[in-house]
Amino acid sequence: MEILGQKLTRDFYLRPTLTVAPDLLGKTIVYNHPQRQLAADIVEVEAYVGEDDPACHAASGKTERNRVMYGRGGYSYLYFIYGMYHCFNIVTERDGFPAAVLIRGVEPFIGKDIMSRLLPPGKSPNWLISDGPGKFCRAFGLTRKQNGLDLTGSELFLIDRGNEKPHVGVSPRVGIKKATKREWRFFDINSRYVSGNRTV
Repeated sequence: MEILGQKLTRDFYLRPTLTVAPDLLGKTIVYNHPQRQLAADIVEVEAYVGEDDPACHAASGKTERNRVMYGRGGYSYLYFIYGMYHCFNIVTERDGFPAAVLIRGVEPFIGKDIMSRLLPPGKSPNWLISDGPGKFCRAFGLTRKQNGLDLTGSELFLIDRGNEKPHVGVSPRVGIKKATKREWRFFDINSRYVSGNRTV
């Protein structure tokens, strides 16, 4: 199925991370899943910027795990945490500078039935399937296998469908223990798929 919209180009991702992050809200992420195309609108993100950001994976320098972050913007960075969750990030900025935006929440647009089958059994139909970074990856079936994908390609990419600009809320990042006062979390105040607090 072709979704009407403009695919985001490399230039979109090469900009400063704190500019890219709020601009991602309302954009649609599309994954050509083996079973069916999945799509969802981004409603919550967090920015992680450089080696001097104590909460960033690059704070301790370049490693095999975070190597993708040091590449140029427009690639996927996926990692596994707590032995149970995958998290999806979008690499930003220039080659050699480690920065990325964590996708914390998305609102399903196409393929919600497929997403539901990828989630734990026994949940009610009203259970939110993608309000959180781990839930989003599980709903889309994203794992480390998708790490390093070119987001300007055809498997996993973002488009601008011309959605109405959301009412953007800003807050400190959540679930971290360092640099907790930096207000680098951005979210759509009106979306129920936002994983954390929606007040500003």
